[in-house]
Amino acid sequence: MLEHYFTCPYCWEAISMILDNSVSKQVYIEDCEVCCNPIQVSVQFCNSELVHFQVDNIEQ
Repeated sequence: MLEHYFTCPYCWEAISMILDNSVSKQVYIEDCEVCCNPIQVSVQFCNSELVHFQVDNIEQ
C-alpha cells in the first residue's frame, strides 16, 4: 500500500489516497474526501513502484 498526495480536480484541495500497489494497472472512481465529488483515478505500478497517476473530473 502507498499513500499518494494530489490536488482534487473539483475543489483544488490537497488530499491523499491509499493506493494498492499489488495490482499493476487500475482505473476506478473515488469521492473526494473534502468536496465529495467523484474523481476518476488511473494508476499504474511497475515492480510495486508508482509510474503513472492521473485524476480526472468525470463531468468533463
